[in-house]
Amino acid sequence: QVQLVESGGGLVQAGGSLRLACTDSRGIILSVNTITWYRQTPGKQRELVAHITPSGRANYADFAKGRFTISRDNAKNMVYLQMDSLKPEDTAVYYCNTDFGKTTGSWGQGTQVTVSS
Repeated sequence: QVQLVESGGGLVQAGGSLRLACTDSRGIILSVNTITWYRQTPGKQRELVAHITPSGRANYADFAKGRFTISRDNAKNMVYLQMDSLKPEDTAVYYCNTDFGKTTGSWGQGTQVTVSS
């Protein structure tokens, strides 16, 4: 089963930026799927951050609007999440997934984002 792989997390001070990247293990599914970024903190449900369609149309959760930008490079089989003006409450494990992966419960390892105050 194809699994998505997240990278780019790290420790950053409040107000800083990070760019997360998402790719798939076989290089075959990203370009034809809507890809969604989610995040999860301990004890809370996973929440949607942003998603992007194969044609590049993007939608964002309210907390992400104006600070986060989702983009894709189909030639490189990559989806990115540029996160600016980070806040401590953005601290979470970030995941990317397709609708099918979410439905079947197939998740990658995620990438940890920690924002210090």
